[in-house]
Amino acid sequence: METSVLFPGEAEGYVQNLETFSLKDIGSPRWFRQHEYIEKLNMQAILNASSTATQDEFVKELLVSLGKIPTLVHEMILVELWKQKVFPIFCQLQDFNPKSTFPLYMVIHHEATIINLLETIMFHKDSCEAADDSVLDLVDYCHRKLALLASRASRDDTPTKDRLSHTESGDSSSIQDLQGQNAALEFEISLKALSVLRYITDHTDSISVINRMLCTHNLPCVLVQLVQHSPWSRYSAGWSLNKYMNGKWQKVPSEDRLKMTKLDGQVWIALYNLVLKEDCQRKYDFNNFNKNQLLKLRGFLTEVLVDQLPNLVELQRFLSHLTVTDPAPPKKDLILEQIPEMWNNIMRDNTGKWKAIAKYQVKETFNPSEEDLRQQALRLAQTYNLDVMESLIPEKPKCGACGAEASKRCSRCQGEWYCQRECQVKHWSKHKVACQLMADGTEKLQKDLAVTPTEREADITDILD
Repeated sequence: METSVLFPGEAEGYVQNLETFSLKDIGSPRWFRQHEYIEKLNMQAILNASSTATQDEFVKELLVSLGKIPTLVHEMILVELWKQKVFPIFCQLQDFNPKSTFPLYMVIHHEATIINLLETIMFHKDSCEAADDSVLDLVDYCHRKLALLASRASRDDTPTKDRLSHTESGDSSSIQDLQGQNAALEFEISLKALSVLRYITDHTDSISVINRMLCTHNLPCVLVQLVQHSPWSRYSAGWSLNKYMNGKWQKVPSEDRLKMTKLDGQVWIALYNLVLKEDCQRKYDFNNFNKNQLLKLRGFLTEVLVDQLPNLVELQRFLSHLTVTDPAPPKKDLILEQIPEMWNNIMRDNTGKWKAIAKYQVKETFNPSEEDLRQQALRLAQTYNLDVMESLIPEKPKCGACGAEASKRCSRCQGEWYCQRECQVKHWSKHKVACQLMADGTEKLQKDLAVTPTEREADITDILD
């Protein structure tokens, strides 16, 4: 039976109720309710996309048909600006010592949830078309993330989770921990933005979008920097190669060192589209600087790489031709160009008010009572269903005793996996204490979360209304 988070009717209610917020409203009860909607929609969209059965991607279809993709883009940019302008003020306040930083973390994580959802749905051309003018705002967003990623990679300054865990001291404050988590999350968001940009280059034929990518942001040169510095690859102690795959750093066996990762592929496909598409070639200025930057790619287009992505033969030929020719400069056509509005509108409405917004949110939003925190935790516990979360993890579970692939789970705590009963018996002395704690916690949570069918129907009715 297919695992699911939402039924199509529930998903339609959630999508219909998506709305845009002001910067001041971030963290409000209504905002958090929408955050829960988007979390569930994101998980269901991933399940739909990864399902081997013939299942409709109804989350994507609903977002397209109800015109809610621009709303997602707006909310993502809103949180991005909040993190840049308001969150640093929180970190500087001496008297800000909340009972829990969990609500703040959920706001920071909101941007990652939306970019993950967009990465899933923008694979399809109709999603790109349904985004309408917000594609321009999305291109600007992706450029900001990739420029930051390339800059940090050139300085070997990539703040990932495992590096932060080694550098943070044991007595660091909760706000400092939150800053570290924000920095690590920014790396993952940038990688998602790379995939979104690649899908835009696949599907768009808008002159304004192409002009924005090539003339305003010069994205081919940004992508060349990413090929050169490869932020998702690094060498650890002993010169073993590690690559960032499936949300974590993994050691690469020597025989797989030249194997292309998904992120490598996204960069090369985006470059292929931006350099070789006919509309792009007419718009791009192959001046001396741009030409020299693109020619750096020749050293990376090895036979092994081209064998894995055969379309790159055409890019290889074009670059060889570029070494001996100077393409004609682009024609300066007089056109009416669309410009992105979301970032500018949010900045215009809030410039000069950052401190006032921070003070208001410290007092009214991010200082919840114990009961508020408890209710919020219970709602999120319902959102993050254990079986669903496991179905989203690409790797099979490992045996807690021997590390082999496991298919049996501890029936009491549901938290540890084993390949056979012998391993479970052998591991029991180590697992016993943790098992008791998890079992007690799960039992208490289940009592708190007891919801009758009538209450569930009432909740869905509220959403649809």
